[in-house]
Amino acid sequence: MSAESGISTFRDSNGLWENHDIMEVASPQGWKKNPALVLDFYNKRRAQLKEVYPNLGHQILAELESHFDVQIITQNVDNLHERAGSSHILHLHGELTKVRGEFSEQENIHWEDDVTIGQQNNQGEQLRPAIVWFGEAVPKFEEAVKIAASADIMLIIGTSLQVYPAASLMEYPKANVPIIYIDPHPAIDSLDKKRVHVMAMKASEGLALVKQNLLGKK
Repeated sequence: MSAESGISTFRDSNGLWENHDIMEVASPQGWKKNPALVLDFYNKRRAQLKEVYPNLGHQILAELESHFDVQIITQNVDNLHERAGSSHILHLHGELTKVRGEFSEQENIHWEDDVTIGQQNNQGEQLRPAIVWFGEAVPKFEEAVKIAASADIMLIIGTSLQVYPAASLMEYPKANVPIIYIDPHPAIDSLDKKRVHVMAMKASEGLALVKQNLLGKK
């Protein structure tokens, strides 16, 4: 979703994220092994947010709120949906602009600057990104399931469908609910092709067509 804004996708074709092995920067094991590396990695991602802007895809989703009840469930940890003006956003995997104590899983402290070794929360715990890493529970998944199960239309935008449990959300809409999958390189091998309409294009291009179709019918 944010690739058109200049943010690298979570898992590139080479399996790396910003030239880092994913498990080095997105797992409890990586954090335990080298917390300074992990903090530096997310500091750079957080700083990047100040240099990028919402793209047309983000803007279209925000605009559609004027006509529909738009609920966004995102795996992205950036704040571009918020900056585009969307109101109902569930960050399944956490947020770059939030930190927490190392052992305080429910804590969310707004944070826009760097985090360094030695910075602590009020309980004396080292601060870490409030990001859901591999091997950690996804606390907002049940809330996401409820949203998916109540949908009249589901849009899946810009995802490899490789990260679970997020990828399983497409199984929860009712049987008669249309599912539209927009991605320039869609992962279609495991899809129910009778149910899922695939649009092999960038998020902004696909959403522009969806917007035209929805508003034309309204």
